[in-house]
Amino acid sequence: GQSPEMVKPELRWEIEQGLAVSGAYIQKASAIRSDWFRYTASMEVDILALPSAQLFAFDADWHWPKEIAGTTMDTYHRWMEVVVPASLTGLPALSVPAGFGPSGTPMGLQLIGHRGQDATVLNLGRDYETAVDWISQAPAGDGNSSSI
Repeated sequence: GQSPEMVKPELRWEIEQGLAVSGAYIQKASAIRSDWFRYTASMEVDILALPSAQLFAFDADWHWPKEIAGTTMDTYHRWMEVVVPASLTGLPALSVPAGFGPSGTPMGLQLIGHRGQDATVLNLGRDYETAVDWISQAPAGDGNSSSI
């Protein structure tokens, strides 16, 4: 095995949090997940479109962004929580290119569909990419960026 100091702090935090979880907490989390699933199943839209991230790519030396738009991120999960709905509910989702930030880093758009509507999500993603063609519009990079 590895010694604890060889594991990044975020992974150690995950393990510690997981070991501290009680059966009652897991049951409560399962009920919340079921509520989310029921809510998304009753939506009257075919597709939800959300950003794929809450900010553009950040410096690779950062563990995670500590603040976004003036809001402190209390854990490393917070900076990427916009992807939770699709993961939590198990709905089909696809990320497509949506443009570029000021430094030329890309941003995605996640398309989330109803259960069993994988083909609808994939077809929309294909049609969207064909219509906007972001890939051919990618800014030329110098290859030396420290962002991920």
